[in-house]
Amino acid sequence: MPKLSDFVTPILLSLVTLALIGTELRSHPPDDPTRTHIAVWVGWSSFEFDAFKGVVDDFNKSQNKIFVDLLSVSGNSQKTLISTAAGIPPEISLIGGSELPQFADAGAIEQLDEICKENGLTDEKYVPGDWGVVHYQDHVYALPATPATVALHYNKDILKAAGYDHPPETIEEMDEMVNKITKVKNGKVVMAGFLPGEPGWWNWCWGPYFGGQLWDGDSKITMDSPENLKAFQWVASFSKRFGPGQIQAYRSGFGAFESPQNAFMSGKVAMEVQGVWMNNFIQAANPKLNWGAVPFPYPKDHPELKGHTIIDQDIFVLLKGCKHRAEAIQFLVYCQQQGPMEKLCWGQKKSSPLRKKSDWFWKTHANPYIKLFDDMAYSPNAFTTPKTAIWPQYQAEITNAMDEVTLLQMTPEEAIKYVQARMQPKLDLYRNRLEARRKAGL
Repeated sequence: MPKLSDFVTPILLSLVTLALIGTELRSHPPDDPTRTHIAVWVGWSSFEFDAFKGVVDDFNKSQNKIFVDLLSVSGNSQKTLISTAAGIPPEISLIGGSELPQFADAGAIEQLDEICKENGLTDEKYVPGDWGVVHYQDHVYALPATPATVALHYNKDILKAAGYDHPPETIEEMDEMVNKITKVKNGKVVMAGFLPGEPGWWNWCWGPYFGGQLWDGDSKITMDSPENLKAFQWVASFSKRFGPGQIQAYRSGFGAFESPQNAFMSGKVAMEVQGVWMNNFIQAANPKLNWGAVPFPYPKDHPELKGHTIIDQDIFVLLKGCKHRAEAIQFLVYCQQQGPMEKLCWGQKKSSPLRKKSDWFWKTHANPYIKLFDDMAYSPNAFTTPKTAIWPQYQAEITNAMDEVTLLQMTPEEAIKYVQARMQPKLDLYRNRLEARRKAGL
């Protein structure tokens, strides 16, 4: 099994260790020496940090034995790995769901199976999709924080002007709408119905949306499946219809994501895949936008894929080698109770990973489509990123191939074969290294 030092260079380890030690000293003021201080690191900022700080403050006030020192850390995941390798980990850190395999394979975090069993944290308590994210190789390695699903966001006014009084249900129906809405004048795109590369955060998702898998969950990359090929062909169809250069030129005129010139919020793109958080930006930049959200359309010949969605969430992990394990567990369990969890998720304007939710949570929630995002997490068609530590490399290869296909510089057939040929050896090598370390007892 990889050691933590395999993930960082010695020089970087030394430099960041010094920085982290300084941070640790500053973040533990001796205001109450009778309490045990535990460090909790998160990458949240702004209102998301404030929402969690409210939960932390409540916990600190609820008892007089433990005090949680909360830190917002830029580059939190990497710094958590480095600090753990240096022997000075925080007790708890917040990471992304897709990062879990790397932390688990590195031996940086504890398995939480027994802790969950002792505290009633079981699948009956959680929304299925959210509970699945914290599992890796049949073990619980994390606990849920704030979940997110994604949906097709659409501009109601633009669809209505094109003659549609409802959003698309199938991909074929969406393609028809795209053809009608997209406008090209004097060789330039001046309006887009939908662009697979906008915002470009989930270039890997199109295969799964067509029913494809990116790997078999064990030892085989499956990028060259018929479903993934169909997805790449669909992506290429946009460039063939409207021109790769024209699409690139149009996208270059989009403003910053959080600005009123955002492609979707400014009406330059009629439909876009976005997450539960998008409402926050709409309310800040263009609150008058007449929009809606639905599950992403499914292929007409695969109705069994209806209701599919990407699912991910921020998750809490317990670091191996932390100073105050028992106290950290007490805080983790506290965060999994309905009151604290709803306070956190409501404050961040997301859904809760708990099945049970209060009436006030629904009635006062800022997102008008919050029940949709919550319902999609129950869908058997909800999917996550592949649970492998080489996912960052795999994702990068898919993105590069998608760019080539979008520019019509590589055919869909060439693209999937290229990614397959690049990634299978990397997966084989990683698995062999894991097995060698296991046999060596490392």
